[in-house]
Amino acid sequence: MKTLSKFGMIGALAGSLFLSSCASDYYVADQPVEPVYTRPVAPYAGAYWVPGEWVYRGNRYVYMNGYYTRPRANRVYVQGNWVRGQRGYAWRRGHWRR
Repeated sequence: MKTLSKFGMIGALAGSLFLSSCASDYYVADQPVEPVYTRPVAPYAGAYWVPGEWVYRGNRYVYMNGYYTRPRANRVYVQGNWVRGQRGYAWRRGHWRR
């Protein structure tokens, strides 16, 4: 019985994490248009440009400009993108991947 209860707890935890991650998605009917702006000159040699991101604030998506950062060792940046779901579009944030 202890083994069964451990699996039950793990399943409940995994289910709650899944539902909480789904609840944090904010959907819009149409993808917002990315504003046009000029990328600034790199502040130092080897700086990596992280593209702009959409952030959900105040019941709407707001565009945050990109920025320069130091590249991460053995990692590649995956740019954020719009994902179409049954309820509309949601922004999937960019991230560093190994």
